[in-house]
Amino acid sequence: MAKTVTTRIDDEYVKKIDELAARKGVDRSALLRSFLLYALKEHALRDALEDYKAGGITLWQAAQRCDLSLWEIIQEAKRAHIHISYDLKEFEKDLRALT
Repeated sequence: MAKTVTTRIDDEYVKKIDELAARKGVDRSALLRSFLLYALKEHALRDALEDYKAGGITLWQAAQRCDLSLWEIIQEAKRAHIHISYDLKEFEKDLRALT
């Protein structure tokens, strides 16, 4: 079930939001909802990649956190200039995690 969330934003930002919403042909709520969902996905991706880079999780675990395939998370890691050290040992660890 959807919940209503409220926040305070300065008038100048509300004006910019309303202008963008009008250009896109959507209402303010729809635009803010799309912003929030996009930001949540980006934060989840950034956090998962940071945890992977620090050695705390595997690529597969990072992919699962972000609801991405292994190949998609590899592409995201490359975009973030994160060295991928996905070797046989890590692959075997991921396989064990699947069972």
